[in-house]
Amino acid sequence: MGKILLVEDDETICFGVRSALEKKGYEVMVCSGIMEGKHSFKAEEILLVLLDLNLPDGSGYEFCSWIRQEHDTPVIFLTVRDDAADIIRGLDMGADDYITKPFHIAVMESRIQAVLRRMPVRGGSAEAVSEKIAWGAECQGSPDVLCCGEISLDRGKMMVCAGGEEVSLTALEYKLLLMLLENKGCILPRGRILEKIWDVDGSFVNDNTLTVAVKRLREKLNDTTCITTVRGIGYRMEET
Repeated sequence: MGKILLVEDDETICFGVRSALEKKGYEVMVCSGIMEGKHSFKAEEILLVLLDLNLPDGSGYEFCSWIRQEHDTPVIFLTVRDDAADIIRGLDMGADDYITKPFHIAVMESRIQAVLRRMPVRGGSAEAVSEKIAWGAECQGSPDVLCCGEISLDRGKMMVCAGGEEVSLTALEYKLLLMLLENKGCILPRGRILEKIWDVDGSFVNDNTLTVAVKRLREKLNDTTCITTVRGIGYRMEET
């Protein structure tokens, strides 16, 4: 299915993560530091990197930056550092997600498959595509249909449904929901959302407008709990 590089010096966490992912069919390569991780990293083989921030020979930020200089291999931080500044720094330098310890293994698995669904498949074979999306895929059928719980969005028809009923959204609300669904399971910082979403007049959406838009979107989707607020950072769409 693919090889995951785990750069982590806590043996207990390594054992738990490795055992869980190997049950899902992944090969897990464990390294305890940055130098060992760099030596083991081969972009053509590594499907995803799970990376601690506090390592014996340096910071995980350094390793993430090193990867991003040449490669687009997905990186997910696993760390006890839960300050908003740390999370924002990690995401801004190109990490695909940031998971704080302690975490539930099932949550980690969900976040991994959410990141992998968004990545282009190397080689482009139908078999590889099926392999990547089969694990935990919530929506079946047309790739134009994105789902989360009872919410579905058909990109081809530009139609949104909640609980089987069509929902009427403004252009801003539709773009916001589309962005959340396309990045399901991952934290979207408010700044990144603001950079991507523009209202129908082409005016930049301000921070207060985004807060109101999220509130109204939740209400129109039957007060959904699928859109969660990550305090001080942004929002995440996830199964509840």
